[in-house]
Amino acid sequence: MKKVFALVVALVLVLSFTTVAMAEDTVKIGVFEPSSGDNGAGGRQEVLGIEYANKLKPTVEIGGKTYNVELVVVDNQSASDKAVTAAQSLVSDGVSIVLGSYGSGVSMAGGDVFAAAGIPAIGISCTNPNVTLLCDYYWRICFLDPFQGSVMANFAAEKGCKKAYVLTMLGEDYGNGLGYYFTDAFQKLGGEVVSETFPEGTSDFSAYLNNAVKAGCDVIFAPSATTYASLIIDQAAAQNISFPLMAGDTWENSVILDAAKGKNIDVYVSTFFAEDESNAAAVEFVSGFKAWLNENSDKLTNNGGNDIVAAVSVLGYDAYNVALAALEAAGSVDPADIAAALPSVTYNGITGSIAFDENGDAKKDMAYIKKADGDAGAFVFEKTQSVAELEK
Repeated sequence: MKKVFALVVALVLVLSFTTVAMAEDTVKIGVFEPSSGDNGAGGRQEVLGIEYANKLKPTVEIGGKTYNVELVVVDNQSASDKAVTAAQSLVSDGVSIVLGSYGSGVSMAGGDVFAAAGIPAIGISCTNPNVTLLCDYYWRICFLDPFQGSVMANFAAEKGCKKAYVLTMLGEDYGNGLGYYFTDAFQKLGGEVVSETFPEGTSDFSAYLNNAVKAGCDVIFAPSATTYASLIIDQAAAQNISFPLMAGDTWENSVILDAAKGKNIDVYVSTFFAEDESNAAAVEFVSGFKAWLNENSDKLTNNGGNDIVAAVSVLGYDAYNVALAALEAAGSVDPADIAAALPSVTYNGITGSIAFDENGDAKKDMAYIKKADGDAGAFVFEKTQSVAELEK
């Protein structure tokens, strides 16, 4: 009996030590994204890119030791007040680094929480400059709104547009910031701008669209969440508006394609990625990502019910790999060590080479402009735009 008891004690001790070892061999990466609310559609697609990257690379070498990577996913609900609670839950969960968010306002709200806890965060598609300017613990891998606004202003001018109607949601950081940068660039090109804001929860945009027509505008620039974008497109088509609608990266979403289907209206967006057959890494990613989506009905649903590759999914994939590179460079799972290592991290991603400037922003100088073809169910590549081309 004593031998049996001793054996049981030994087994308990072995299991206890094994459990501790397993816990020590796991590093947690927080995924701070909206899966609900106005930006839920885009947030879910960003998460998909992260999850796919985790599937391909579920472990990371840190300080000569192999760690399993656990994704801790929270829903910030596309709302700044809910974002604080979601960020706090990641801190409580003991994550070493955070990825996200889709949406600049929620990123800024979460940034205060992450900074207070000393946890570094990597923004994926949050383009407002203040995300990093106001938080020393935020880095990001996408281009910024001053560039994106200038890109779309130049594109509008190239299309022969002389007077723009800029429509944004009242108090929304992303839309108002991008609207401001578009307006500034368009006016510098000699164009006129009429601006209006709509309150959160608006469903009827007919009066705003009528104002654009009455003002003699020949383009609408409406950077907004997809919830409102689909309504704007639908109602603009119903009013037989013949001039184009334009927006930023949030509109590169299946919701926009669905809204544009069967309608005689031109919709253009700026975005972070375009499929390029000459880029072997991009081709491999697109092929693998589509196969992965089609193997899982839940993943396909989160992508909008199709296997279209959204640019934010590609960015999510790159962001995960940048996080792994930061963990490897730090040689530690301590957030302070990771934050110290991040400024010098570089990564050759699907969306281009990633390196950070003094503000923590990626040194990105290229945007892609696409046109929504609702009937084909695809975004059609129009052109690229670089910083150098804008400075000519």
